[in-house]
Amino acid sequence: MKIGCPTEIKPQEFRVGVTPAAAAEAVAHGHEVIVQSGAGTGAGFEDAVYTAAGARIADSAEAIFAEADMIVKVKEPQAVERGMLREGQILFTYLHLAPDPDQTHDLIASGATCIAYETVTDDRGGLPLLAPMSEVAGKLAPQMGAWTLQKANGGRGVLMGGVPGVLPARVAVIGGGVVGTHAARVAAGMGADVTVLDRSLPRLKALDDMFRGEFKTLYASQSNTAEQVRAADMVVGAVLIPGAAAPKLVSRADLSDMKPGAVLVDVAIDQGGCFETSRATTHQDPVYDVDGIMHYCVANMPGAVARTSTLALGNATLPFMLAIADKGWQQACLDDPNLLNGLNVHAGKLTYFAVGRALGIDVTSPQVVVKAA
Repeated sequence: MKIGCPTEIKPQEFRVGVTPAAAAEAVAHGHEVIVQSGAGTGAGFEDAVYTAAGARIADSAEAIFAEADMIVKVKEPQAVERGMLREGQILFTYLHLAPDPDQTHDLIASGATCIAYETVTDDRGGLPLLAPMSEVAGKLAPQMGAWTLQKANGGRGVLMGGVPGVLPARVAVIGGGVVGTHAARVAAGMGADVTVLDRSLPRLKALDDMFRGEFKTLYASQSNTAEQVRAADMVVGAVLIPGAAAPKLVSRADLSDMKPGAVLVDVAIDQGGCFETSRATTHQDPVYDVDGIMHYCVANMPGAVARTSTLALGNATLPFMLAIADKGWQQACLDDPNLLNGLNVHAGKLTYFAVGRALGIDVTSPQVVVKAA
């Protein structure tokens, strides 16, 4: 199979979909890897490293899309990239379709087979291709929030760890999954007073057992959440419903009860955001103000640490990429129901039910599609 890796074109996105190590593995399996010139530069991988791994360098994205059987990326394809997809081609990347009707309709119209990293599962019900980026984003969230809290950046002018005689920042983390856990650990490590809210009592117990009071836990009832948001200097939104639009947990009306200059960090922005006033921003212009509350809503947070993120993502995606290349997407999905859960679009049909519910589009069962194919 010909595996193509174009340069990411989303603003300030420095990650790359195929690492040199992954390219070498694919070549060893008998596949051809084509990488766009400069695709890995932002993550510290020059063209010569890919050439040494056995990959071929192409001058343009157009050349890669025209030749490759499978396109491997990081971020969702931008409009110009969607226009280059063709019937029968495989797209393997993050998609986040539920809040993005334009992309969804374009992918359906393309006739391509689109497998989304974020909905591939494992035998425990986890999301193994989303988890490494969730870990990175969770660890970055308090760091970015602390920067936003600085007065020069529009925040309250509060230091996360305080100083002797002055209380530390109060941080509320909504969601105790992968993102929330890592956000809480880092914020607590910075000295902040941290509370994690979640609706799963077993998850809260597990966090208490694992971290032994490093941060506090609280059941995420509406009243508890509202109270913590009002008292917080920083709120980290870390709620995920796999493949679906994120629930709106903080309304615009709630902002009036918050401390002036408090910060909302929305790590769920890829799925539409979990604050009503969230809208996607970029690393170039990451922060905006709504009613005196600062919002940090960068949609590709892990791109800020591109090398770490690329290596972590490449480790996770490699076995699935090889399975698709070795067997073809149909047999790979038949052999692995977890990979089948990643199938979002095939041959003009939407195949992921949460996206269909969010966008009002008819869905064909992925099991039906793969057996028919």
